[in-house]
Amino acid sequence: MFFILSKTLYYLAMPVVWLLLLTAATVWVRRPAIKKRLMLLLLALLVLFSNPYIINQLMKSWELPPRPLHDLHTYDVGIVLSGIVQTHQQPADRVYMQRGADRLLHALLLYKKGIIKKILITGGNYDKNVTPEAEQLKQVLLLAGVPPQDILVEPHALNTVENARFSAPILQQHFPGGKYLLITSAFHMRRALGCFRQVGIKAEPFPVDFYAVPKQTHWLLWVAPSEQSIALWGLFIHEIIGYIVYDILNYL
Repeated sequence: MFFILSKTLYYLAMPVVWLLLLTAATVWVRRPAIKKRLMLLLLALLVLFSNPYIINQLMKSWELPPRPLHDLHTYDVGIVLSGIVQTHQQPADRVYMQRGADRLLHALLLYKKGIIKKILITGGNYDKNVTPEAEQLKQVLLLAGVPPQDILVEPHALNTVENARFSAPILQQHFPGGKYLLITSAFHMRRALGCFRQVGIKAEPFPVDFYAVPKQTHWLLWVAPSEQSIALWGLFIHEIIGYIVYDILNYL
């Protein structure tokens, strides 16, 4: 039920859905005055959603900033949230990474530099016929030379709250009172931190996979319409709704 509700909210939050519904309404309505207002609203939303500067500023205000490596301490465990694998891609003889792969790559970097001693990967798969994502990512770490004893896997979580709930017993059993570093995308970090703190895991954030850029090289790049901006609005709205819903349900 939670999965169906979350996916429904996800699609309703997509700006492209709003634009399509508004376009359909503009075509369907017959009264000229209402049609004109709908067309103006459609144009205004199209300008808003396609503007790179506006969404970049919003993402910059929401994403937690990057942390320099020299500011970090040493941590018992780096907790990596999954959601970065194309799990149904074929042939299934390798791991297919997608946007967000920095979560694993930066965890590997931190491990190689001795900043984290162990890596816990959390994440399953809705399709029980597919290898859980955490297990697939473990294979990548093994190929990169990480010893098996330094990799922990939580293969059942299907969302952020389950990432926290299912990881907590592992951390409390094997590393009670340890120091934890939470590694996930910058836009997702606020919600992830809240979920882990709610289950008693006081982790420090290490945000990666940034969408906001500090500065463009030319002002024209900030005003030229971009289809990527529309997609980024969808991600931003979805995360804000997710945070609010989690807060209402006392997951944070």
